[in-house]
Amino acid sequence: MVLCLSAVQASAQEGDNRENHPSPGDKNAPFATTLPDAPSANQDPSEGQQTKRILGIIPNFRAVSVDTRLPPQTPKEKFVGFAQDSFDYSSFIWIGALAGLSELNNSTPEFRQGAAGFGRYYWHSFADQADENLWVEFLLPVATRQDPRYYTLGRRTANGHNGPLKRAGYAVSRLFITRTDSGGNTFNLSEVGGAGAAGAISNLYYPSRERTWTKTYQLWLLNVSLDGATFVFREFWPDINRAIFHGK
Repeated sequence: MVLCLSAVQASAQEGDNRENHPSPGDKNAPFATTLPDAPSANQDPSEGQQTKRILGIIPNFRAVSVDTRLPPQTPKEKFVGFAQDSFDYSSFIWIGALAGLSELNNSTPEFRQGAAGFGRYYWHSFADQADENLWVEFLLPVATRQDPRYYTLGRRTANGHNGPLKRAGYAVSRLFITRTDSGGNTFNLSEVGGAGAAGAISNLYYPSRERTWTKTYQLWLLNVSLDGATFVFREFWPDINRAIFHGK
């Protein structure tokens, strides 16, 4: 009798281990390098789960699912994050959209119009984005030991619900508040300083008439605004994914 009970307990424990530790090839496993905390009894386990890409295209590698605990990133991992965001195939499409909008607004008259003008807008926009990613996601996070990932707040907490306004405010606040590698909160020097450094460096490759304080400030503001919009979209992406695509 004792032997039978022991066998049943061992079988149940083995089943639990398989359930809590999905195999690397399991496509339905949530995107996280470590296991998330156990959800409450009335919480959908898929709620607040980020995916590697948004709409299957846009890189979302730096978004962390709700209640997920991750180890600190190594400098190499931070560099990989910068490279993924800067050189992913979708980034070239995004740069093309920015370049086209800039040409439409004639934001840099020295570039002129037409195919040649679009080419100038394109490589300048690419340099702007890659440089900003380099500072915000790699150089300053390594130097200041800050975590460049976005940690999702989510709708549900142990004490109730987070409303849309609170979550949107939280997402925007991540421009100025971030986590340290040790898990604490600190001023987001990587974001604010990195966007400013990228704006200043852009003076090296833009026409001389564009190298003004106003242009530098505008580029800094554009970089920060785009990142803020990205944070808000990342915060609500799990809800959109569940409602429209059923978490696939």
